Amino acid sequence: MECFQVFEAGEGIEAAILRGLSARGGLRARCSSGNHPALLVVSPRAAEQGLKLSGECRTVLLPGETGRAALPLRAASAVSYGVSPRDSLTISSREGDLLWAALQRELVTVDGRVVERQEFPLALGPGEEELSALAAAGALLLLGVPPEELSPGPV
Repeated sequence: MECFQVFEAGEGIEAAILRGLSARGGLRARCSSGNHPALLVVSPRAAEQGLKLSGECRTVLLPGETGRAALPLRAASAVSYGVSPRDSLTISSREGDLLWAALQRELVTVDGRVVERQEFPLALGPGEEELSALAAAGALLLLGVPPEELSPGPV
């Protein structure tokens, strides 16, 4: 069983997740046994392309409105990211290459810890798209990386 799986269309989200986990000593969450991932991440472009997912996972991270079409995937919980205030993880502002992400409601990591509502900064790499950075950050949060470890340093 995989801890996470990413459906993307060349946005670099999986690579960003792996870099983020590697920089923190690897995956901290334990995955349960079974034939499905604990976390399934759907990228903005994959959702726009009308990706139809089947099967199941513990948690799905998907882009707000466009991600709804990816269902009937069976998931114990769904976390959305995007620009709508209805999304769980949103962009509150941008200052140059620094994005401020807002966690609009509590979320539960794949290992059962609760992450409280808050805002935190995310540094955008050259050519990195906002929603892809948000998806990678959301995945790292759900995999147990604390929000303060996603920050680029003192702001």
